[in-house]
Amino acid sequence: MLESVRIDKWLWAARFFKTRNLAIDAIDSGKVKLGGDRIKPARLLKLGERLHIDNGSDEWDVLVVGLSDQRQGAPIARTLYEESEESLARRAKEQERRKLFTEPAADLKGRPTKRDRRVRDQLDHGE
Repeated sequence: MLESVRIDKWLWAARFFKTRNLAIDAIDSGKVKLGGDRIKPARLLKLGERLHIDNGSDEWDVLVVGLSDQRQGAPIARTLYEESEESLARRAKEQERRKLFTEPAADLKGRPTKRDRRVRDQLDHGE
């Protein structure tokens, strides 16, 4: 059994990022913190350490409960960490907000027809 693993490999194996390069970029830009401190991609991760992970669309606060340097299926990857209650609540709230949000461009139906332009011109110029 592993005693420690590089943090970039663990983030990839736990499926927080699709590639190790994305994990490395997130670590270098400060989006992954260990105990509130910035870290480097080669930092060795041990059991029981707390991570804050921001992958752009979601944020997690997790406790490391398993180590792996190989990417496996999602059900197995979920056994590598325990997410805090606050993190679960925050992500559920954000997911609900995204579901209720409507994209402003969704109402646009493309280029106006000639008739639509004439109607708009009449409204604009009062003809």
